[in-house]
Amino acid sequence: MSFSPGDRVRVKSTYPPGHRRTPWYIRGKAGVIERVCGAFPNPEELAYGFSGEPKRLLYRVRFSMGEVWPDYQGAGHDLIEIEIYEHWLDSARGEIQ
Repeated sequence: MSFSPGDRVRVKSTYPPGHRRTPWYIRGKAGVIERVCGAFPNPEELAYGFSGEPKRLLYRVRFSMGEVWPDYQGAGHDLIEIEIYEHWLDSARGEIQ
């Protein structure tokens, strides 16, 4: 599955925790693909001494601060962007925003 800028996605909420590039606080949250960063060796495999192949697509995903932290008191237009590998993302296209 490949995503494009503007696609709505949801970060998988899975255990075991996996790679630190997918922070626990963003798991299960919905956001929008901001850009495709490119394909890189899988850091979860590299951490265990494997080749990291096949390469995985990395995306920058934009989240509303209110989506990430429901008690957020800042401006409604505040955002956070996080780079997340494709295998941590599911399509959220049909979900209500």
